[in-house]
Amino acid sequence: MKSNLSKILSAFIGVIAIIGAFLFIRIFMTDGDDTEALNSSVGTIVTFSTILFYFAVGATLILSLIGLFTNPDNLKKTLLGVAVLGVVLVFAYFLADSNPVLDPQGKVLEGGEAGGSINQWVGTGIWYSVALGLVATFFFVFDLVKGLIKS
Repeated sequence: MKSNLSKILSAFIGVIAIIGAFLFIRIFMTDGDDTEALNSSVGTIVTFSTILFYFAVGATLILSLIGLFTNPDNLKKTLLGVAVLGVVLVFAYFLADSNPVLDPQGKVLEGGEAGGSINQWVGTGIWYSVALGLVATFFFVFDLVKGLIKS
């Protein structure tokens, strides 16, 4: 069964590679002066790439969910991890401010008025990144020290 699945996947990947190579070569065969033909060629490969991207994301999500629901222990760990990330997000949201965004002359930029939700969420994203970076740095240093002590 596995060898048949492997052969099918290899054939599928080969077909995708051939289509991609054909579309890529088609761009180089297009006359550089004919912008409409060039836009059509580039648009075709972009559409093909977008479809492949959506297919890959969908397959990843579906297979991940199947894997989670077939293994309850991993589901518990995942839900705990998501809950911790949610707590960090709430913490970052309360650290962020919604002050106005000013240009170098001190004028408020369009869309950057005080109290705007966009300002709040941008600040939240910045604080969230800082918090996750600090946690990652802590675990990196902890693992490094643990490895040095073990040696």
